[in-house]
Amino acid sequence: MEKEIWNEYVFEKQTLRELKEKHHQDKRTLKNVLNQYEAPKKIHDPRPVNLVVDALYFGERTEDTSWCAVCFRDPKRKENLWWSFGKTETTSIYLQGRIYLENLGYTILSVTGDGFGGLRTAFSGIPLQMCQVHMERLVVHGTTRKPILEAGIALLALIKILHYTDGNTFKNYLKKYVSKYQSFLNERTVNPMTGEKSLTHEPLHRAVFSLMRFLPELFTFEKNKDIPRTTNSLEGHFSHIRDITGVHRGLSRSHLEKVLNSIFLASTIAPTKEKLNHIL
Repeated sequence: MEKEIWNEYVFEKQTLRELKEKHHQDKRTLKNVLNQYEAPKKIHDPRPVNLVVDALYFGERTEDTSWCAVCFRDPKRKENLWWSFGKTETTSIYLQGRIYLENLGYTILSVTGDGFGGLRTAFSGIPLQMCQVHMERLVVHGTTRKPILEAGIALLALIKILHYTDGNTFKNYLKKYVSKYQSFLNERTVNPMTGEKSLTHEPLHRAVFSLMRFLPELFTFEKNKDIPRTTNSLEGHFSHIRDITGVHRGLSRSHLEKVLNSIFLASTIAPTKEKLNHIL
């Protein structure tokens, strides 16, 4: 009974009101059933993997109520291998996941992630691929999608070809861009009240700086065709997770973590009957 109701609640997206009508139980009884359910432990198959890692945030960052779920996924098998919850992304939480998987016998061949700086430290010695989609977003944040300045228009055009060109070609284009617009990007404006100088085109300058910073990791996949160039496998998974959590709004963090644990264990929001037998 517990497993059936938990499956309907999580994977069939049924609310307490719907469960009440279906099972003819009051909400308090149903809540007790949901609270008593305990998911089984994950069964591992240690192997060489090209990981995709990312974090999914909940709550309001501006109100300091946010927290996140960090997940390690094997995109080839579409399987979540490890996940954990924390206040925010930290180097230690990623290192914890690495150590856990390696102790089980996994060999991490590569890691594809976003621009979180701690990834370099946590996965030291392992090839790192910067997600090209995240890189484009960082640049667009500085240029906007409809830039007015010539330097912004040129940078937006450059980042748009990131997904369709090779590393050497892209690096040469970026080198030419920096050579042409370096003086413009370094222009400074003096505050007439304080006399302090600041970058005139700071968002654009920051976008170029980010691009140059992550350039060494943008084309790691060229060395091994099995390395994912984006975190799309996890992003799509996270998007589906938000569909489910959106149905059950207002959950406490502990209860939401319990829901997330089942979804991460299933590695999908739509598990087959065979899969459900292993994860319920």
